[in-house]
Amino acid sequence: MTSYPVLTTLIFVPLIAAFLLLVLPMQQQTVRRFTLWTGFIEIALSIPLLNHFNLSDGGFQFVEHMPWVPQWGLSYSLGLDGISLLMVLLSVLLLPLTVLCSWTYIGKRIKEFHFCLLLMTSACVGVFVAMDLVLFYVFWEAMLIPMYLLIAVWGGPEKKYASIKFFLYTLAGSTLLLAAIVALYYQGGTFSIPDLLTQHFPENFQIWVFLAMAIAFAIKVPMFPFHTWLPAAHVQAPSAGSVILASVLLKMGTYGFLRFCLPMCPDASQFFAPAMIAISVVSIIYGGLVALGQNDIKRIIAYSSVAHMGFVTLGIFLFNQQGAEGAVMVMLNHGIVTGALFMMVGVIYERSHSRELLENMGLGKYMPAFMGFFGLFALSSFGFPGLNSFVGEALVLIAAFAESTKIGLVVIPGALLAAAYMLRMGIKMAWGRPASPQGKGWADLNVREWAYLLPMAVLVIYIGLAPGLTLKVIGPSVDRMLQLYKSKTEHTAQVERNTTLRPDVLALAETQPTGKGE
Repeated sequence: MTSYPVLTTLIFVPLIAAFLLLVLPMQQQTVRRFTLWTGFIEIALSIPLLNHFNLSDGGFQFVEHMPWVPQWGLSYSLGLDGISLLMVLLSVLLLPLTVLCSWTYIGKRIKEFHFCLLLMTSACVGVFVAMDLVLFYVFWEAMLIPMYLLIAVWGGPEKKYASIKFFLYTLAGSTLLLAAIVALYYQGGTFSIPDLLTQHFPENFQIWVFLAMAIAFAIKVPMFPFHTWLPAAHVQAPSAGSVILASVLLKMGTYGFLRFCLPMCPDASQFFAPAMIAISVVSIIYGGLVALGQNDIKRIIAYSSVAHMGFVTLGIFLFNQQGAEGAVMVMLNHGIVTGALFMMVGVIYERSHSRELLENMGLGKYMPAFMGFFGLFALSSFGFPGLNSFVGEALVLIAAFAESTKIGLVVIPGALLAAAYMLRMGIKMAWGRPASPQGKGWADLNVREWAYLLPMAVLVIYIGLAPGLTLKVIGPSVDRMLQLYKSKTEHTAQVERNTTLRPDVLALAETQPTGKGE
């Protein structure tokens, strides 16, 4: 489909650029420009993914395969489908934007900071395109160190606590994920993800593997009650770290549920679905209630992420087309909107040196462009019709009501809470009485800030008004995943029916004449 290995290129270009930063002598401005141009090159290299992606094919495309460690059954295998395509494009887009939003925000260890950004981009792309379990795990772990450093080195006053908490939570989940990978290899005889997707494992085995993977992915999402590392990490991380964390890293957990739990452990997924739906609903309500009581802008957005990601896991475990498509749409749109909101927190923090809501009120008069962007992203965040987040959350709600009216009704307050805390924050920042007159001297958005906020705003409006193309990309892959899930659960149900009926069938056969001696 392409004349060069596009996925390998997208992984290794930022990786090579990262090591060039370390070995070549560069001034601070040169480091920033070098990383920025690497981001632009990465975007250009991803264009073939759009030009040559087959919208009617729900399988893996752009496949690259070569032996890695043949004696252990390891291979360097890459590919993507409609679900992972969107996450790869989002990861690539964020690299130049995070460089721009950190241009003046980061003033120490400039080279090391941009090294971490490049390394994170490489690892994030690798997670979404890996088709070998060990390769997936390598990329999964590779993003842990640069994210830890972004918080620990360039974070706020409590960065040590936040970085260690992030590291320990993620490491605990990674250990369980590794145990599940080893179990799948011994049971399935391969590390190949496409091959494992076609196999059917015993139900008891599925339950234990599902539990190990589900806890690992729930920590990454994060789902209640594994969410406590997230607010601390967001508040202490620099703006670029918060953007990558919210836009990409959280999506690795929900991606894992879609890619591994449902098709590889369908019976266990069905068994645990009521619990997963209940936890998702709790995450939605809890995240909204806690966000409503916060006065730190970053904490409001962080807890909103807990609520929004609850919509994703809810849509996944409803096991229908609308729910799964809505879940992927929420993943993408949450990445765009929440990433943009964290960028805006960085903009205002550079002026007020505070993230407290009370210290950043009344900006509508002095920073109209800033509040225009902030209002757009805030409206999108709570699902205002015509903006991108509305599409995914509406699909999940429709799927919830189709599954059970009770589920739909208990989710509605979560959507109302999102409107409450976002409108509260937006109204105070736009028209609240300023805590001090210093806001009169703050400059509105400059050219650099326009440059990284405008692309996010365009995506918010475009996907909101014309979601058809995005749904065309998602649809076939979601349908294929659900067909795998349904075929395996139906097979299990058929086997159980046969096992239950067999004694009666045998008894009936014994009473029938055999035809001998008659």
